Amino acid sequence: MNASGPRCTTFEELIRIKQSASSAIVTKSSTLHPRSGNPSPRYYEDVLGSINSMGLPNEGYRSYIEYAHLLDKRTKPIIGSISSMDGDESFEIIHKCIESKAFSALEINVSCPNIPGKPQLAYDFDGLEQFLIMLDQISSDIPIGLKLSPYFDMVHFDIVSAILARHRIDFITCVNSIGNGLFIDTATDSVIIKPKNGFGGIGGKYLKPTGLANVRAFYSRFHKLRTSIDIIGVGGIYTGKDAYEYILAGANAVQLGTSFMQQGGDIFNTINTELMDICYTKGYTMVSEAIGALKTI
Repeated sequence: MNASGPRCTTFEELIRIKQSASSAIVTKSSTLHPRSGNPSPRYYEDVLGSINSMGLPNEGYRSYIEYAHLLDKRTKPIIGSISSMDGDESFEIIHKCIESKAFSALEINVSCPNIPGKPQLAYDFDGLEQFLIMLDQISSDIPIGLKLSPYFDMVHFDIVSAILARHRIDFITCVNSIGNGLFIDTATDSVIIKPKNGFGGIGGKYLKPTGLANVRAFYSRFHKLRTSIDIIGVGGIYTGKDAYEYILAGANAVQLGTSFMQQGGDIFNTINTELMDICYTKGYTMVSEAIGALKTI
């Protein structure tokens, strides 16, 4: 499916995702009111990936509820993405989205690195726990998950896995972009993007090893903790082989961000076809048989 971010802000963009071979539609991370985001230039890509500091431009959660009703989750699952930029606002949006019955699932973004002055909740472990305690109190008949920041320390994987296992989380999406990277243009001796003096989130092929490691680290820990939290893998998926690697690492599904931005909706069909060919060659009768089957040496 698509990752929340590229090509999923307007109704027209969501319609095109519905018409593609994606398995689901993910909306832009929504806030209480519409946001125009950070000043441009705020996105740049090269052959290996991208840097962005979009600043969560979106049309407000009410618009995405309306769009989801029009798109109709009965024809293709719709995952509503919700920003955690403000705790009180987030819970108001979550309540309204559940009440609307417009979505198949909700993905709460606790990992946006591109809001000046706003830390990532995913790195505030005490804050994350308190957020989840409040989330536990919400009654929901649809799956609710978290979109996580990339982690880099084994101790952090231990801490976050234990926190998640204590609460009612149905899935995690990992990872969001690596925060606060920097691209430089030596022709002008300048940074590439304007917000935050050039600092932004890194995506695309640059992100894949980190994404794979996060999926594997959480998959291994969830099994030890005997929790049933599913994992959606994100980061540098351009081919069926990339998707297969995420599945081997433990992902139940994958999302496309930079590659979808660069190539458009045709990439879903390409990856589906390549992934089926790989699984057939490997002797699997279903893709799910490969989940977590990564070997160690």
